[in-house]
Order: sequence, then C-alpha cells, then structure tokens
Amino acid sequence: MYFGVFPMQKTHLAYSVVGLVVLGAASFYLSENAQASAAEQFKIDTLSHLSPYIPAQCYTKPVSTNGQVNNSCFACHTDSKRPNFLNDSDVQLSYSFPGEAAKNPWLNMFKDRTTEVGRITDDEILAYVRESNYFTLEGKLALADHLEKNQSKYDSNNNGQWDGYVPDSYFNYDHQGFDKTPEGDYTGWRTYAYYPLPGGFMPTNGSTDDVSIRLAPAFRNNEQGQFDLTVYTVNLAIVEALIKEQDIQIEPVDEAHLGVDLDKNGELTTANLVRYEWAPRDGKFMSYVGQAKQQLAEKKVHLAAKLFPEGTEFLHSVRYLDLDENDDVAMSARMKELRYAKKQFWMNYYQLEELVEKEIKERYDFPDRTKLLRGSAEEGLTVAQGWTYQGFIEDKRGALRPQTFEEQASCVGCHSGMGVLMDSNVSFYRKLPTESFQKGWYHWQQKSFAGTPDRIRETDGQPEYSYYLMNNPTGDEFRANHEVKAKFFDQEGKPKPAAFARLQQDISYLLLPSKSRALELNKAYKVIVDEQSYIHGKAPIVKPLDDVMHKQVEVDQETGITQTLNAF
Repeated sequence: MYFGVFPMQKTHLAYSVVGLVVLGAASFYLSENAQASAAEQFKIDTLSHLSPYIPAQCYTKPVSTNGQVNNSCFACHTDSKRPNFLNDSDVQLSYSFPGEAAKNPWLNMFKDRTTEVGRITDDEILAYVRESNYFTLEGKLALADHLEKNQSKYDSNNNGQWDGYVPDSYFNYDHQGFDKTPEGDYTGWRTYAYYPLPGGFMPTNGSTDDVSIRLAPAFRNNEQGQFDLTVYTVNLAIVEALIKEQDIQIEPVDEAHLGVDLDKNGELTTANLVRYEWAPRDGKFMSYVGQAKQQLAEKKVHLAAKLFPEGTEFLHSVRYLDLDENDDVAMSARMKELRYAKKQFWMNYYQLEELVEKEIKERYDFPDRTKLLRGSAEEGLTVAQGWTYQGFIEDKRGALRPQTFEEQASCVGCHSGMGVLMDSNVSFYRKLPTESFQKGWYHWQQKSFAGTPDRIRETDGQPEYSYYLMNNPTGDEFRANHEVKAKFFDQEGKPKPAAFARLQQDISYLLLPSKSRALELNKAYKVIVDEQSYIHGKAPIVKPLDDVMHKQVEVDQETGITQTLNAF
C-alpha cells in the first residue's frame, strides 16, 4: 500500500540532503564487522532497500484461507479530512506499490523465534523491562548525557556537534499533565491521554506508549515575553479546539487580561471555554493569546483548523509491557524507542492540496519511482508537510542510541502518507475529551485505561474499537493475536455480546493483554534488540507469518477487499 504525499525522486537511487544514499547489504546490522563500524554506518546513511517507509503491515493478506476478509487497512487508509486531501481509501483495495517495493523487505516477519524466546525466563525479562534506560541511577537524562559524550560518533554532517534533538523531558507530570524538572521548573512538555489507533499501537500487540506536546516559546509567554502558565494552558486549549474543531472547556480565565474573546460572547469577561468558530471566508476568526497573539498579527505564526502552529513538538516514548502489583499489564520503565517530531514550517490549505495533486500526477506518470527521503540520521527526516521526525532506539546493550537514516525512514510513510492523519499526527486528534480525568491531560502512569469508554465514530455513531474488531477480529494487522479473537468471538466466529458490551464501557478489556502474552511479546522484541535487526521489522512476532504475509506482490495486485471502510 503505497505511501505518497512527498515529491518523488527522479532516479531509482535515493538521495538525502547530505549526499548519496548507497544501497548496502540487506543484513548489515547482523554482521560483526557492521557492529564494529556502527559510527560509520550511522554517518553513511545506508539504505538496504528503497522503500523503508512502507511498513510490514501493508504486505499482509487481508483474506484468510477460509475466505474471511479482514480489513485492518482502513484504520490508516481512509477518506481524509481537510486539509489532508489524500483520501486514500482506495489503497485498501490493491497493493499500490512502486515497482521497487513489490518484494517484501521485512524478513523478520518470516522467522520462527520460538527457540530464542524460550531461552528467556519470565524473571529475566521482567528485570530487564523494569530497568530504566532513559534515566541514570542519579536521575539524570542518560540519552542526553550519551549524546553529549559521543558527539563525534553521531556527527554525520561533520560540523563538530550534535544537531538533532537532545532529550529534555523528565516524564515528571503534575496534576495538569505538565512536565517539570527536578528543580520544579516547567520544561514546556505536556502529556495527554488518547485512544490508541486500532491495530499495532494497542498494547495487546506488544507496546505501551505515551505522547507529550510542546508549543513554541511564544505560546508559553505573555506579551512581555515571560513564561505564563495561564497563557500556555489557554493556547494549548485553542490548539485542541482547532485540531478537533469543537469547543474546549477550560478553567475560568479573565479574557480582559488576555485581550481575546475566547468564548465568542462579544464581551471580555470570564470565560470557561474556548469556542471553536473559525471560518475566515465568513469573517469568523480565532486568536492565540500572549506573545503568540502578537506573532499571529505579525504573521510570524499561523492559525487554521486541523493544523498545528509552527514550532509544535511531539515526544513519543514506546515501551515494553510491565506488570503491576496485581499482575495487571502496565507501562515499563524501559523504552524501546523515543520518537521526536517538530513542525519546521507552515503550509496552507492550497499548498497542502497542491502536494497531493502533484503526487497523483507523479504516481500516474512514473509509477515505479520511490519516495525521496530528505534529511540525515543526525537531524532526522523532513516530510513535505513541514515536519521533521527523529528517533532513538535500544542498542545491543539496551541503552538508547540515535536511529540510523534507514531506521528513521520508517517514520516517513506513516507520518506523511495516510488519510487518517491530522497535520501528520494521529494521537492529538484522539486525545480524551475534556470531561475525562484532568481534562485528558494526564499520563498513563497517573491513570490507566481502566474505565475509559469506547470512542464513538463520527460517521455512524458506532463504538470504534468494536467496529474495528468486527472488521478485523484478531485486533492486529498480522492476524496473530489469537487471544483477542478468542476473547471477543466464539469458535464459530460469532461475536460474544457480553465481551463487546464490556468493551463499550472499558477499553482496557481489549487493549491490555494477559500476563503470559505480555511476557512473550517482551521476549520476542528482546530477541530483535539482541540482533539489532530493526531494518527487517520490529513487530514482536514469535511464529513466522508465511500464511498471512506476501513475500512478493504484483504492482496494483488486488488485496481481496471489495468494500472500503472509513476510519472516521
């Protein structure tokens, strides 16, 4: 399933902005020599194949051997919402790959890891996931310290310094979700709870995760340029209103002090909500507050529905599955990955629509061209919509290290070429509503999924996770989660009414796996860490998926799905 919305390259060789990307051996991570020259591999920006942005999920066979159609594709590929003009629901119907991507490069999906997983005991894996690789024993940021001490190792542009993101979140959240340093200062990061996208991002399929957002300094400061928590809180609510296109409840605030009529009642009084009312053609406008209000007037920052302002950052940690004192699945201290994104520049609706139109024409004229990947391992990869993505991942010892160019390239497809995206992002649009605990601004370690009702779909009013399961009974793209299928369907494949009724009231019933499954998934991923074989697939699969995945497809081969579904 082809991921587009990025200007295509003119040849079959991929280029980065730092130079030629050469095609290396497909298994260079697995050789001892490659391990010995990890710094050189990092700087070369090596690719083993030309389409790392097309994920393994897109090579699955939606039709099982008994003829049942399992449509997991619609969760990502769907009729989009403006200003994402992609509308890629047709991708559900065929493998719309460029020719170079017809051969499945995700070799880890075909390996049997039963023996390796069996060698790891439950106690060993629990001890491993409970050890933090983000903090030192003294509470310092281990990854930031590692980057400072190893600048030359990761200096791919040879300017004598590390030019990528330096971790600065302490994951120390207060009762409003704001992150603070050990000294009590605000870092600017604010965490939020959200509905995980159906499929691989559900913890039952291998990982817990969290996301924080940070707006640019002007959005945190008052008009005098000083940090102001009220200003920052209101600006975050304004962004939430714009992304969701709905009114957002806030704590009472003095509009006269801010100089903005937030609730649109025509007076500067006390407001307890940000009213969404943005239709420039009809003379309806919204405004930020504080220093960002000034910059908006000066056109240094911009405001539009479903678009984040310039300088917006996201921090996303992906973690193992731990067990709490009741043996319930919880988030681990150890991180599998730390992912970072920043909006570098603004693109208006016309420019975003033009991107799609150019992509469609390019795809039609030159169907075999793969995506141009812009960036470097050091600074991350930048997509045409204005965002830069960068990642860190476990090395063989379990410590976090910067991802290579190819490892980061896997971010590009999902964050630039899917109909479900909102300004290249998924989670913030799915943030829990303001009537939730702490208005949805909290970390999963402050409150778990338990008791959270199913999200309601906009198009038909159906519970979202229930709808997903009815169209993809195993709850994952690889049809490998037999635990979920057995929980929600009987042996004849008929839904269990009691299970679905429970899901509507408590999404943790679906999202969290059993203890035994959690431990097995942890062990399967640990094998991939030991191999450092991420470029061949990171899904914690134990048994090979030969019956579920194509090793090779024909370009535009039909998937077997005959009716498209909408994610919204």
